Order: sequence, then C-alpha cells, then structure tokens
Amino acid sequence: MSLNVLYLAHDLADAAIRRRVLTLKAGGADVTVAGFERGANVLADERDVATVSLGETADGRFMQRIGAIVGARMTLKNRLHWVPKPDVIIARNLETLALAGAAASMFGRDIPVVYECLDIHRLLLDDGMKGKLMRLAQRHFGRRASLLITSSPAFVENFFKPRSGLDLPVLLLENKVLALRPEAVSGISGPRMPQPGKPWRIGWFGAIRCRKSLKILIDFAARMEGKVEIVLRGRPAYSEFDDFDAMVRAAPHVEFHGAYRNPEELGAIYRDVQFTWAIDFFEEGQNSSWLLPNRLYEGGLYGAVPIALAGTETGRFVSRRGIGATIKDASPETLENLFSGMTEARYSDLVSRLADVERSQWVTGPANCRALVSRLAALHPDIPLPAEMPVVSTVQS
Repeated sequence: MSLNVLYLAHDLADAAIRRRVLTLKAGGADVTVAGFERGANVLADERDVATVSLGETADGRFMQRIGAIVGARMTLKNRLHWVPKPDVIIARNLETLALAGAAASMFGRDIPVVYECLDIHRLLLDDGMKGKLMRLAQRHFGRRASLLITSSPAFVENFFKPRSGLDLPVLLLENKVLALRPEAVSGISGPRMPQPGKPWRIGWFGAIRCRKSLKILIDFAARMEGKVEIVLRGRPAYSEFDDFDAMVRAAPHVEFHGAYRNPEELGAIYRDVQFTWAIDFFEEGQNSSWLLPNRLYEGGLYGAVPIALAGTETGRFVSRRGIGATIKDASPETLENLFSGMTEARYSDLVSRLADVERSQWVTGPANCRALVSRLAALHPDIPLPAEMPVVSTVQS
C-alpha cells in the first residue's frame, strides 16, 4: 500500500517544493499538494501530482500573508473536499503549519503532522513582541506535529533547541541534489580552466534574494575589468531589490539568465562556471549564518568550487572538507585578492579536492527517497514499522 501524503506548500512557485514532491513520489508515496501561489506553479506539468490553490501570497508582505492564511483556513474544507484521506500531512513553513491541524481534523485526528522548516524567518528570532507572538504561534500550531524536518544542524542548535518551544524528534534532510537516475548525473568532469584570455566565471544560482551579495558582486566584477564574470540564474525576490533588472543591466560583466529546471538543468548551468557563490546576507547573523544552501551541494556535485564566508555553517562545511575558498569577509577587495592569486594549479587543486568527496555528500538517490517515505510511514499508527529509516535526533527546548 502506498503512503498517501498531503503536502501543504508555502509557495507553489518554489523549485524546492517540486524537488520535495519528486522525492516523496520516488520513495513510493502518492502526493497531493495544496499551496499558496506567488507565481507559476512548478508542479503544473507533473503527471500524477494534483495541486490545490490555497490563495495568493506575496514576498515581503507579512500582513497580506496572514490574511491569506486566515482565508485559507476558513475555506479549507471546501478546497480539500475531494482530496483522498492522507496518511501523513507535511506542512512546509509556519504559514502552512497554521493550517495543518485543521486539515488533519477534517480527515481524522489520528493523522500525523510533520513540520518542515528549512529557513528560520527573522520574525521568529525577533526579541520584541512580534517575535514572541510568532514563536507562540509556532508552539501553538506545532503541538499537533509529530516530527520536525530541517536542513542544517545549525538551525537545531541555534533556534529549535534553545528558542522554538517545540519538543519534537528531528529529521535532518540536507538540500542535496535529487538524482532519481544516478547514472544520468555524471558529476565532476575535471577542472574547467577558462580559455586563454577568457574570464573566471562565478555562478550565483537559485533563490536570489540578498541585496548585499548583489552589490558586492557587481562592485567586484567592475574592479576586475573583465577578468571575472558573474552569472546569475534563478528566481529573484524582486521585493528585496530597488530595481533588480536595472541594476543587472547596468553592471559590467554581470549576466542574468532567468529561471531553470531543477534538477534537470543543473549539470549544464554549473559546468558553465568555475565557482559557486555560497554566501548569503539576507538575514545576516541569523538564518544566513546557519543555512546550508542548495547551491553548495549542486556546485559540489558538478565541480563548481564554493566561495564561502568564515564563521558561518557553510564556511565550516567547506573548511572541514578543504573543498573551497573560505574568506574572512566578503568585500570586493577580499575577492579581488582571492582571484588575483588564482592560478591554474590552485584552481585544479580545489577541483580535485571536490572530486575526492564521497558522492553521497551531494546526492539524494532512490534509496534515500525510500528511506524518507519509510520514516514518514512509521508515524502512522496503522502502518507497520519499516526497517529502513533515517536516523533522527530529538529537539527539546
């Protein structure tokens, strides 16, 4: 019998939602997705994945999103009336956790809820009244959850254990590359030195939401006068920039190529660059210091050397393995010094170190997908305990 999953998604336009749904399906689950819309539905072309709109939300508009959650909760029964009874409900982020209990009650109180939280919003860390109310809401809605899924151990150590108020077992699922046909993912093919006279290329791919990173990279590229190019691909958070498109158009040696399909196009876009920008200041000192981003694993698999910031979880990940360039500060001057000393021998050594890393560090394969679904099935009282389950730890505040 297949595990029937109802996945509550915070943003149907987020490529990470599609990756998680494909992971669940590859593990043998049947998945129905109900989520908020902020753009084109990334699941629209997926066969055997039914989606339900819970309404529209917008980046950076906190009160509008609260209104959308209230509206979705009031109409949830009508929106989900045709959905088959799930065995497990997964709620991605706090805004859908607020709906999970009501959804579970519609189908039966024995249905387990899983809280999936891969970013810690700055409001959850606020020391004022807003933060207290957000953490109170998380504790209130999280009382219905049986498991927490997160993507970085630093989230557990810096937020979930000391501040969240949650008392849940934790499943760590890193943001690895989904490889459903591992033989089709060739990975590193050796150093890719630029042709004589051509620039080094740094790729910044995925969710482009960091205003500070964009300014640093634009200033750095101008300083290097064509010796380094910056390549941007993905989905910009336009609410975080004064005018993203105009800034990029006006910047010398900076390119933006729009969205791409993940994981299908990862090999092509990462092999087009030599380095990965794995630095983020979107929520500096908090979420940005604790996360392990998708691009770290994608670049690692395809041989794009990570540039990371010392003192962050990403910087520690890179330094422990000796696989990239870890810098003390992400200033244009520091980057200029780094690339002024970047020789063919130095670059080849960095790529060789990446190639020596065990492939499982970067990839989620079919066995991992099955293990995840088995772990979720174990939450349901009427499904036999499976033998193949990922190890979990427990978070207690």
